[in-house]
Amino acid sequence: MSLSRHPAVAGLFYPDDPHELKRLVDGYLAETSAQDRPPKALIVPHAGYVYSGPIAASAYATLAPAHASVTRVVLMGPAHRVPVRGLAASSAAQFDTPLGPIALDREAIDLALTLPQVNLMDQAHALEHSLEVQLPFLQEVLDGFALVPFVVGDASPEEVAEVLDLLWGGPETLIVISSDLSHYHDYATARRLDAATTRAIESLRPQDIGYDQACGRVPVNGLLALARRRGLQARTLDLRNSGDTAGSRDQGVGYGAYVFH
Repeated sequence: MSLSRHPAVAGLFYPDDPHELKRLVDGYLAETSAQDRPPKALIVPHAGYVYSGPIAASAYATLAPAHASVTRVVLMGPAHRVPVRGLAASSAAQFDTPLGPIALDREAIDLALTLPQVNLMDQAHALEHSLEVQLPFLQEVLDGFALVPFVVGDASPEEVAEVLDLLWGGPETLIVISSDLSHYHDYATARRLDAATTRAIESLRPQDIGYDQACGRVPVNGLLALARRRGLQARTLDLRNSGDTAGSRDQGVGYGAYVFH
């Protein structure tokens, strides 16, 4: 990959005009409220903003009290475009968005690359939207941060947990897991499946989240396993699906926002 990873879904999943994008993201954030205590980790959806933007904003608004103290974001999302074994890191120096560049934390990435399940694989990042759609929200809520991005493919939850544990850091480090929930079910079925997934997340039970319940189940389950060991608590901020936002109720996609303290 070149010095920069350029946006792949700007103008598709979210506006490519920086002024329009800023107005949209700030509008979503203004519709929700910040929390008193900043989180250690978030689970957020990654669809087009018209579908999942309001749900994602409910999680990102919780970062307002930590806007100056969070300086590193470890971001994981599932692979949608190319097959990936383990976790794919990027060789880029920065990821670009319409709002500007975000520097990658090469030292942290090099540390992760000491683990056998982490490899450099730029093609996994080139067209992947699950990470990209999170970046404008992070740019708007944080003063400045370095990014540590991973596309997660065929890996075990424990392999993910090992990477997160290695990069856990202190209050300067935020973990963001990008995942939608159920896919292409009718409205009632989606609500039932997503409620079960939410119960599993809140109770930190990765064994209760199956293949059909979350496209990012591998990184989600890795976070849940580590959160249990580290004594974190999970709370649901928003749970809806595309039938509640901008889609039909025939074949919806579920979206949840969760915070970990």
